Amino acid sequence: MGVPSRRLIGYLCALGAGTLWGTTGPLSTALYAAGAELTGIGFWRIAVASVGFLGWGLLRRDLRGVEPRWWLIAALGGGTLVASFEVAYQFGIAGAGVAGAAALLYTAPVMVALLAHLTLGERLTLSKGALAIAVGVGAALTVRGGSAAGEGTGGPGISGGVLGGLIAAASYAGTTVLARFTVPRLGAFRFLALEIMGGTLILGAVLPLTGRAPALPPGPGGWMYVAALALGTVWLANGFFFAAVQRIEATPTAVTATIEPVVGALLALVLFRQELTV
Repeated sequence: MGVPSRRLIGYLCALGAGTLWGTTGPLSTALYAAGAELTGIGFWRIAVASVGFLGWGLLRRDLRGVEPRWWLIAALGGGTLVASFEVAYQFGIAGAGVAGAAALLYTAPVMVALLAHLTLGERLTLSKGALAIAVGVGAALTVRGGSAAGEGTGGPGISGGVLGGLIAAASYAGTTVLARFTVPRLGAFRFLALEIMGGTLILGAVLPLTGRAPALPPGPGGWMYVAALALGTVWLANGFFFAAVQRIEATPTAVTATIEPVVGALLALVLFRQELTV
């Protein structure tokens, strides 16, 4: 496969990942409205996905022969980033609305550009910097035009939502850079399985200590939403994303995946009437 074709596939995979991630907000909002707890949504999303990863890994024996250092890097390092993202993003959605949380998340490309330059040696070109800044400006404009879904409903409010969105962005940036370093050496499936399972174990241990033990999703409908989140936004979306980072650099991957706030904002407008100004 030629370099242009390889890069084109990389960009298409990043677009696919962002499109699927754009459904996270609407599905989480529906779960939150049905009575699910914020921390519980994030936990069960990756817990259900972890069961699938573990079963598939044992069946195909893909998790055998992993060196201890990669368990440390992927399961502990990646798992910590996943755990912080899952909780923070749910607070972002509840406090800043679907559009606001998705937009705040995509201040991440600026962070990715800087981190990739400092840690991976990826050149910070003028075009990369301009695209990352343009994404950040667009994110700020979308936050100003979005609604705060959690205000007045017992949620964290707009301030908590903004903080949650920014923490999620930092976690996402860290995961992107870590994946760019790790996936070529460990493989996409192994890295994704280890970081998701690691994140599940970390949340499962930490949440009860903070008095927020994850409650079961509300009824069969809640489990259906959780299953959709696990399949679409964890399994498929991350599969596309890691296929992208194997083919293109970290910064263009993060920038291309910014289709997510567009998808999230449009779905929020159609499904939940979360208004957007011009």
